[in-house]
Amino acid sequence: MQDEDKSTDLSVYGRVHTDPRSTDELIRLAQAATDEDAAWEIIPILHYRNTWDDFAQVRALCESDEAHARKVGADIIGQLGVGEDTFREAAVDVLLAMIERESDPVALNAIAVALGHRKDARAIPHLARLKDHSDDCVRFGAVFGLLTHEDEMAINTLIALSADPDVAVRDWATFGLGSMIEADSPAIRAALWERVADEDDVTRGEAMRGLAHRHDRDVIKSLIDGLNALEPGAHDTSLLSLLLEAAEELDDPKLSPAVRRHNRALDDDDAI
Repeated sequence: MQDEDKSTDLSVYGRVHTDPRSTDELIRLAQAATDEDAAWEIIPILHYRNTWDDFAQVRALCESDEAHARKVGADIIGQLGVGEDTFREAAVDVLLAMIERESDPVALNAIAVALGHRKDARAIPHLARLKDHSDDCVRFGAVFGLLTHEDEMAINTLIALSADPDVAVRDWATFGLGSMIEADSPAIRAALWERVADEDDVTRGEAMRGLAHRHDRDVIKSLIDGLNALEPGAHDTSLLSLLLEAAEELDDPKLSPAVRRHNRALDDDDAI
């Protein structure tokens, strides 16, 4: 899975209570940041603000006439009150109103991701409608927004997006189907099997792990081939981790030689 999520860093918690800056000042700094990394130095501090006055200020940002302000507003409101869940329903109400009228792709991505953090089933039909959007980042937002939902519409949307032309969209949709839900069906397995031959290594690994999680023993040969194709000590650790996790799920003796080959190399690396 390619990590493109922006989430509140819990290490921020120790300094938020002593930060002397007002919510208004922090909002202005987040808006004025020159890049995403700079903005996300500020935004997690705002996530720990939890009064209704804070909420009102962020809601005003979400209702701005400027797309960048709406994007920052969505980034904040998606996790505002983190740890307390004070604004869960009210925040989702704001985000659902935003997603219906938003046309800017960057803001739309932020709204969809924010809905993913809130995990409210009301968002599913709104996110599902984004699956055919022309912008890759919007489709990625839709995938993130639908993670963990077991609803049929959510699953069918992830199945469609697991075949997306954009690799990040495909990867995360495959991750969502394979590892973030417990549902199992012929359609889910067929979508995962389609990705076993994906050109992207991590997407292939996610697909095999998802099939192994469903105890689909037909994936054993693909796992052996995948493990044997990786040179011990000179491998992509993300792919290897996924394949080893899949092998552990299945715990089949036929996998043992390929697994031992890599475990020996990992043990040697640890010893250095």
